[in-house]
Amino acid sequence: MRVQLEQLMTTPKSSEYKTILGPCAYVFTSSNTGSWRIERPRVDFSTCIQCGTCRMYCPADVITIHKGQQPPLEFQWDYCKGCGICANECPKHCIQMISERSAE
Repeated sequence: MRVQLEQLMTTPKSSEYKTILGPCAYVFTSSNTGSWRIERPRVDFSTCIQCGTCRMYCPADVITIHKGQQPPLEFQWDYCKGCGICANECPKHCIQMISERSAE
């Protein structure tokens, strides 16, 4: 291992560089994480401009935008964690976080 690390430090970045490190596994699985959410986003659809900013910043990628349709946003509630990033990043401030207990 020490020899490989020394080679890595002295070898310029090339295809050999990737061979030394080996492959990376990136198999992702998903499970229902929406059950421990405390707050959920509520959208005022009358002020939503469907810009996609909320979708772009959502770390769980649970927002789907349907341009020209009503409602323009769809959330996958099984995976939304209620982090509030979508509400913080919305340029029109049409998303607000509400208590999960008061959600309809």
